[in-house]
Amino acid sequence: MLEIRPAALSELSQLPAIEAGADAAFGPGSTGICAADLPPAATVAEFAQALHIMVAGRPPVGFARLEELDGAAHLEQLAVLPEWSGQGIGRALVEAAKAWARESGYHTMTLTTFGEIAFNVPFYRSCGFTVLAELGPELAEVRAAEQRLGLDALGPRVAMGLDLNGA
Repeated sequence: MLEIRPAALSELSQLPAIEAGADAAFGPGSTGICAADLPPAATVAEFAQALHIMVAGRPPVGFARLEELDGAAHLEQLAVLPEWSGQGIGRALVEAAKAWARESGYHTMTLTTFGEIAFNVPFYRSCGFTVLAELGPELAEVRAAEQRLGLDALGPRVAMGLDLNGA
């Protein structure tokens, strides 16, 4: 298994390419979503403003980007290069993100994802997340922003949460 660790500043420039590569997995044949319809990859400056980023490998082949919403750790993004998928890297990144959040004093973690893509909700459920019926104001704003970006037109989106004390 690849080493999971905090991202070095020098590695931030590699993350947009990882994000774009991971977005390519959203092909019409596998998900019905065209990667070109997804928002562009985050910039290095946007990654530099993240609360925390964990990476897998040297050089990185995947990352987990964490923010804070409504007092919870928020898994803003999980991305693994397609040629490295299916090797447990995404799961290892989620587990490392959960451990970091616990150590940082968070009690819950949230995320948003496409609700009907076979490798999204089932994966996150297997990591302990459940679909949320109620959203805090900041998470609700993230969902509103996703709608404005047109993500909901590509497929239903859901917010999920996890109690870090029980996970």
